[in-house]
Amino acid sequence: MERNHREEHFIARVGWLRAAVLGANDGIVSTASLIVGVAAASGRAEVLVAGAAGLAAGALSMAAGEYVSVSSQADTEQADIARERAEIEADPAEELRALAGIYEDRGVPPDLARQVAEALHAKDPLAAHVRDELGISAHSEARPLVASAASAMTFAVGAALPLATAALVPEVQITVWVTALSLAFLALLGAVGARAGGAPVARAVLRVTFWGAVAMAVTAGVGKLFGAVV
Repeated sequence: MERNHREEHFIARVGWLRAAVLGANDGIVSTASLIVGVAAASGRAEVLVAGAAGLAAGALSMAAGEYVSVSSQADTEQADIARERAEIEADPAEELRALAGIYEDRGVPPDLARQVAEALHAKDPLAAHVRDELGISAHSEARPLVASAASAMTFAVGAALPLATAALVPEVQITVWVTALSLAFLALLGAVGARAGGAPVARAVLRVTFWGAVAMAVTAGVGKLFGAVV
């Protein structure tokens, strides 16, 4: 009886998941820290202005930063692929031996490694070298626009959460509410990110809430110490 074998893997999500989690985490932490620092020395109006400015500037900064950095990665990948293409065209026999050597190093018997390399070279030598020599796959390939959009959108969403909290709670309790709810948002983000990536939830939750708490504590302390906007 023929059976379909299906396995669920999460590596295909790495291109956007890393940027999305980074954007949301930075949006929550940076905006909440800014609000907590400002609230320690100012009133609601100043808090909301600073928070809104932080949301807009942060989202644009995250988008630009992700686009530039991931574009640099993509440029490097494309340069390596072009170099590999030229090497295959210049000396296909040597590249065949190199590919067989890669499989031998992974534990494949020499004769079988040679057969596999020949079969892959006959079909698409560049794809074989890109995947097995350069380590570039469709799942991990750099996608600047995807990373940029994911980071900017999730930053804006993350930043909107503490900003909305600051707008709705009593002014004298802004610091307490923003801190508490932002830590809850971070815990939720850690859990969602871990679930989306198939990683342990508890460790992710602990990691993001701990460092978020540290960031907010430092900025609140600076705001109180100097009595100024951080």
